[in-house]
Amino acid sequence: MTTGRPFLTSGVTALAPAIWGSTYLVTTEWLPPDRPLLATTVRTLPAGLILLAFVRTLPAGSWLWRSLVLGTLNIGAFNFLLFVAAYRLPGGVAAMITAVQPMLVLALAALLLGDRIRFTHVVACVLGASGVVLLVFKGAVALDYVGVAAALAAAACMAAGITLTKRWGRPDGVGLLPFTAWQLIAGGLVSLPFTLAVEGLPATVTGTNILGFGYLISLGAVISYAIWFRGMDKLPALAVSFLALASPIVATLLGFLFLRQTLSAMQLVGILVIISAVLLAQPRQPTAREIPASSDEPGGPAVPGSKARSLGLGKQG
Repeated sequence: MTTGRPFLTSGVTALAPAIWGSTYLVTTEWLPPDRPLLATTVRTLPAGLILLAFVRTLPAGSWLWRSLVLGTLNIGAFNFLLFVAAYRLPGGVAAMITAVQPMLVLALAALLLGDRIRFTHVVACVLGASGVVLLVFKGAVALDYVGVAAALAAAACMAAGITLTKRWGRPDGVGLLPFTAWQLIAGGLVSLPFTLAVEGLPATVTGTNILGFGYLISLGAVISYAIWFRGMDKLPALAVSFLALASPIVATLLGFLFLRQTLSAMQLVGILVIISAVLLAQPRQPTAREIPASSDEPGGPAVPGSKARSLGLGKQG
C-alpha cells in the first residue's frame, strides 16, 4: 500500500455522502411535494436496472435474500425514511439526528464483526455529533415527531446496512457494479408497491421534476452508490460510517449558496470539528516498524491474504 492510500480511498468514498448532501435541496426545490415513496422508487429502481443492463449478472443462492436485506437497509428503507425526514424537517435538523449512526456502527461492529472499540473511536463519535450540532443547531424549533422518528430509523438502517455489508462482503467473482445493481433493484422493488398503494403517481410532472429525478438517478444513485460500496469494501465499517457526515456539511453549504441561509462562525467551527472527527476515525498508514514481515521471509509471520493478493485473487473493484 502506497503512502496516503487509506486517506485517498476515504476521500473518494466521501464523494458519495457529499452528493447525498444535495438530496435535501433537490427534494424540496425540484421534486413533487410530499412524495417520499415516489422519490425513493424513481431514484433507485431505474438506476439498478440501468446497471444490470450493463453487467447482466444476477444474484444466486443465499445472495437472493442477502441482496434483499442489504437493498432494503442500505437503499429502500433508508431512502424512504430519509425523504420523509427531508420533507418534514429542516435539512440541517434531519442531518443532525442521522448523525448518531456512527455510534450505532461502533456498537454493531463490535458485536457482529468483532471490531475493537478504541478510545479514539469514542472521541471521534463525540466530536462528530458535537460538530453536527454546532453546524445545524439554530435554537429552539418546533420539531415534527414523525420526521424525528424517520431520521432516527434512517440512521439505524444505515448502521445495520454498513455492518452487514462488511460482514457478508461480496460473492466470489462478483464485481462492484453487479453488487450495486442488486441492491438498487432490491431497494426499488421494496418501495414500489408502497409507492403505488399509498401515494400513486403524480397527476402532472414538470420539467423541473424530471431534472430532479434525473439527478437523483444518475449522480444520486448509480455513481454515488458504486463509490459508497467500493468504500465499504476497502475501509473499516466505522471509518465508512463517519464519512457519511460529509452530507450535513454539503447540505449546509448548499443552503447558504442557493437558499440564502446564513453561515455563522459557530457553523464554521462545526464543520472543522466534523472534519476532525472524520479524520480521527479513518485508518492510518502503518509505519515500517508496524508492518509485519512477509510470510515469504524465513521465520516471518504469515500475513492473512498476502498469498491471495500475490496471485491476483483479491477482490477487484
